Amino acid sequence: MGRVIAVFRVLPSGDDVDLDKLVVKIRSALPSGVEVRDYELRPIAFGLSALRILISMPDDMAGGTDAVEQAIMEVEGVEQVDVEFISLEH
Repeated sequence: MGRVIAVFRVLPSGDDVDLDKLVVKIRSALPSGVEVRDYELRPIAFGLSALRILISMPDDMAGGTDAVEQAIMEVEGVEQVDVEFISLEH
């Protein structure tokens, strides 16, 4: 079984959301076998920043990135989730 690396862009629900705390909540909400490898804050506009999260997941995971997107969307403080790219983990 291999692993896949996916990069997700997560937009917070407002500029008052603490993005470091949001990552902690996202980590605990992810399905089994899925882990946050790294993240960074990316400025968008008007003081609002997005999270760019590098996630490792099994390549045969049921639901694939949809299951991960859904788990992230259910976290309080998340407004939108987009997959930026997917690649096999080396």
